[in-house]
Amino acid sequence: MTNPLIDIGVNLMHRSFDGDREDVVARAIEAGVTPLIMTGTSLRSSDEASRYASKFPGKLFSTAGIHPHDTRNCKAHTIDKLRQMAKLPQVVAIGECGLDYNRDFSPRDVQRKWFEEQIGLACELQMPLFLHEREAHDDFMRIMKPYTGSLNKAVVHCFTGSLQELQAYLQLGFYIGITGWICDERRGKHLRELVKKIPLDRLMLETDAPFLTPRDLPVKPQDGRNEPVFLPHIAVTVAACLGLTVEEVAVATARTTMGFFGIN
Repeated sequence: MTNPLIDIGVNLMHRSFDGDREDVVARAIEAGVTPLIMTGTSLRSSDEASRYASKFPGKLFSTAGIHPHDTRNCKAHTIDKLRQMAKLPQVVAIGECGLDYNRDFSPRDVQRKWFEEQIGLACELQMPLFLHEREAHDDFMRIMKPYTGSLNKAVVHCFTGSLQELQAYLQLGFYIGITGWICDERRGKHLRELVKKIPLDRLMLETDAPFLTPRDLPVKPQDGRNEPVFLPHIAVTVAACLGLTVEEVAVATARTTMGFFGIN
């Protein structure tokens, strides 16, 4: 790869990276995957991610937010803590936030409350939103719609939904993150058609590492762990679907990503 790819969703503070985090970053950079945007999913992980990103200026960035799974732990001070974190130069978005009705680790009314609080914060700070939606499309859209005029930008991370859902997101001006799910010949087949409907200036790539390891990797990691070094493999699949070269996909998605997150 001569043109760098940007991974917009890496859970780099996950415990599976505790033993070799710096090596993971080095491998990614060597493979032309740079910068990496680390996902904050709780106050603690957002804080850890921002601290770690500060050691690699220009190479690592992070988001600050509360994943729907963790909203049950939100307190009165949560939004204020996120507001403080968001002032750091390495923090480039609010999130990962949204709704997850698949696992319901937090009660749905609690998820909805804290999702809306984080949308409000993103509007207040005019920062991009990094969004999560699983089996909650109707409520998700109902909550998001009133804010679209005040929002800076929003990306639906790890999109795996239907054509109707994709069209609804694009209509609201949202960006779409595509993961290695598209490499799964069982579950991701429909994505290979849907990715053609995403304008290049709204398309971004991500691994969601250590999760969602591409199923069709020629050499599979022994521990099954996904990492940013596999993003070029995802880009190859996306390029094939779009009838473009990998270079064209790399250039377009990097341009889109840098504009979205405001990084040079």
